[in-house]
Amino acid sequence: MSWPLVELGEIGEFKAGFGFPNILQGKKTGDFPFAKVGDISTIARAGKKYISSAGNYLDKNELPQIKAKALPIGTIVFAKIGEAIRQNFRAVTEIEILIDNNAMGLIPNLNLIDVDYLYHFMCRLNLYNYADATTVPALRKSVLEKIEIPLPPLEEQKRIAAILDKADAIRRKRQEAIKLADEFLRAVFMDMFGDPVENTMGWDVKNLKELSTKIHSGNTPTGGREVYVDKGIAFFRSQNVWKNKLELDDIAYLDHATHKKMAKSSLKNRDILMTKTGRINTENSSLGRAAMYLGEDDAANINGHVYLIRLKNPELNELILFILTTREYRDYIRSVCVGGIDKRQLNKDHIEQFPIINPPVELQKQFVMLMQIVESKKEKARQSLEESQSLFKTLSQKAFSGEL
Repeated sequence: MSWPLVELGEIGEFKAGFGFPNILQGKKTGDFPFAKVGDISTIARAGKKYISSAGNYLDKNELPQIKAKALPIGTIVFAKIGEAIRQNFRAVTEIEILIDNNAMGLIPNLNLIDVDYLYHFMCRLNLYNYADATTVPALRKSVLEKIEIPLPPLEEQKRIAAILDKADAIRRKRQEAIKLADEFLRAVFMDMFGDPVENTMGWDVKNLKELSTKIHSGNTPTGGREVYVDKGIAFFRSQNVWKNKLELDDIAYLDHATHKKMAKSSLKNRDILMTKTGRINTENSSLGRAAMYLGEDDAANINGHVYLIRLKNPELNELILFILTTREYRDYIRSVCVGGIDKRQLNKDHIEQFPIINPPVELQKQFVMLMQIVESKKEKARQSLEESQSLFKTLSQKAFSGEL
């Protein structure tokens, strides 16, 4: 059945966030959570739908100073500026909440539209396609208000949303299984080796430079984006490097001639990649994320915001990568990086001097073997996750084309 199409501006109100003075930031308790884009992405990455807390808080008596109003319960919040738009993170406010000026909220008219129905519609939109094509992508209310949404009767909306919620719940359970496997590995690591930065067990420590044959950052090819091609040599940028995972959705490609000119940053199988620049204010901050390249030798390259780390003993790459992606190392990276509030950097000498605990090799191998077993289980869970995501995507397409 075909439902009438209405513009989002007819069924809800878009509200931009506020720029908060620094003096009001950094409070860990208060009347209202003050959510930044990082808080929204943390919720979404954890497989959650609702946001009810944040890294910063404000009190009621502080609101008049900045002329801010809290968003009501049931507001859909998302990023409105920069590359964060591309990540497509959404959350629904579970309590009254404030958002910063890099985020935006959509307050639904509950007489016309169901919150959950609208949430699922917003999740399937690629808002990056609606961003201004400028140096810094940004979303405008006037553009978002013109987006059309199918509008069946309220009861039908609730029926559709309930089906999508169930399919989404299956998907989230698969995500939770992967998360629990990660938490198990962390617990085992801490029991075997202790804090990798404080070195609570007193292991021998070596600098990462001593363990590596090469630590090198890439660069921007002459011509920048103009030299990207549709197919060719994979070109990893910071947005492709996440914690223990390389994202290929937004991968760029170079031709072989350009790749040859950048031979020093050509990747080898099992190289560790680490982001060089970015923010540090959230768990998924872009600075210091690390993952392993598992492709063919010399079939990929990196730009100037990414380092490659090539170890002398690739048999233990998994352990070194695990250490570099622990919470303790994330905090260590934050303590040594340089730069301003919004953008920090790891210099080559920072990485070369990274202290790496060096327990007996046999103990390291035991942990790597356990990791491989757990990763095998995680791979099965990831396959199940992909199947559930495919099912959810199919149901979502049917739902908003009147076929569900």
